[in-house]
Amino acid sequence: MKDKLKQVIIDGLNLEDLTPADIGDDDALFGEGLGLDSLDAVELVILVQKHFGVAIKDMKEGQAAFQSVNTLATYIAEHRQA
Repeated sequence: MKDKLKQVIIDGLNLEDLTPADIGDDDALFGEGLGLDSLDAVELVILVQKHFGVAIKDMKEGQAAFQSVNTLATYIAEHRQA
């Protein structure tokens, strides 16, 4: 699922210079990592719901989930089964 998630991030946020291999599972998505910003966060919420059927309704949950690909994959896995 992590590779699919990386591809969704790259395609959805138009990060054309990156491949899934360029994104480490524990790399920060925001700030020093991929350098995503608050607008990207909004888009990411939409992408996660569209591609994985998981809604992130709370900003606190979103902050925790969007730390890295690993944390986001874990969040999706936990909330898909709920």
